[in-house]
Amino acid sequence: MPAPRTSAHRPRGASRVRRAGGLLAAALALLAASGGTTAATPAPAPAALREVMFVGNNWDGTADVIAARGDFHRIGRVNVIPDKEERLREIYLNPVKLAFFLGVRNGPGEGHDQFVDDMYATPDGGSMVVSRPSFADVVSLDLRTGRVNWRFPVAGHRSDHMAVSPDGTRVAVSASTANTVHVLDIETGRQVGSFATGDKPHENVFTSDGLLWNMSIGEVTTALDAPWLDWTKGDRRITVVDARTFETVRVIDMRARLDAFGRSDLSDAVRPVAFTPDEQKLYFQVSFLGGFLEYDLATDRITRLKNLPGGPATDPDRTTWVNDSRHHGLSTSPDGSKLCVAGTMDDYATVVDRATLQEGPLVPAAKPYWATVSGDGRSCVISESGSDRVSAIDFATGRRVATVEVGDHPQRVRLARVPADWTGPTAG
Repeated sequence: MPAPRTSAHRPRGASRVRRAGGLLAAALALLAASGGTTAATPAPAPAALREVMFVGNNWDGTADVIAARGDFHRIGRVNVIPDKEERLREIYLNPVKLAFFLGVRNGPGEGHDQFVDDMYATPDGGSMVVSRPSFADVVSLDLRTGRVNWRFPVAGHRSDHMAVSPDGTRVAVSASTANTVHVLDIETGRQVGSFATGDKPHENVFTSDGLLWNMSIGEVTTALDAPWLDWTKGDRRITVVDARTFETVRVIDMRARLDAFGRSDLSDAVRPVAFTPDEQKLYFQVSFLGGFLEYDLATDRITRLKNLPGGPATDPDRTTWVNDSRHHGLSTSPDGSKLCVAGTMDDYATVVDRATLQEGPLVPAAKPYWATVSGDGRSCVISESGSDRVSAIDFATGRRVATVEVGDHPQRVRLARVPADWTGPTAG
């Protein structure tokens, strides 16, 4: 009689089924652990970026991209108004928009349309975000194709200076005729907040303590430029807000501080500013002043004034100074020891020792309109709007070390990062 079957005597087919089932179970477990894929797919490596400088050619409607150090050679050029015909069609079909468009041309534009005021790059270096005063908007442009990614029309009828947050994710833009600053998501153009300012908001600055500063300059296109008529220029103040909630933290009226300093004759329209690296002192230019002032944040008072020389051919008639700017452009060296000043209507730039306030050589420059710092921190880079070029001035010697030709009427110059192989858009 045959012996009963035991586990040691199962049919071969059953063993195969059990083995197959075990393998299947193991495979399913592995699949679940891997998140539903049979093999892990590595994330793509971020594209290599290079540091550059964006130069906004306001009357051209272009932005030159130049090297951020060395000889500052031009790498490529971006058309920042690829949608020009569409925008002009909208403007000419709207009498109110047309009136303001022509007002920008005949006022701050000095007879020209203002097509680019300020520019920044997105964190991935793939796009340039540009404020376009005459079109009253901000656009994001794809640096590979030149096409518009998104467009944000500002409140009112003119966009102006911008600032980018320390993490690069948000951009603030002044809507100068609406007394408003919009803060946008830099990737999508979606508004994440806004706040009210004084008349004609101008420069914006994010600081490392989580604040956003705006300087309103009032009306700068009238001929009421005599000191005793300064009150006609409007409500000019510094508005400081929380950069996340956009709630006002502080309002600084420089009129009271200037009066306390004994200079009631000076305008309180704060133009370009520069913080020291520790953000304890603020240097600022005001309308009609050939020089700058020092403001101590801790004591809330103006502590020093630096008067700089006039230019040999400067017209003494204040009404001839562009948009009330005597000097327009200020930056601080990375170590905080030097200031670089664009002497706009005096046709020079100079490096000033911050401790002594002694200026260095007056470097001839044709209507310099901005001053920033090179990528390596060694030079001050100025835009020469009167000669369509950018010049670099060595902080150590105060001498010009490089010059590069750019487009028509360069103004703002900003550090940025773009793809390492970028040489210009392929379309648009």
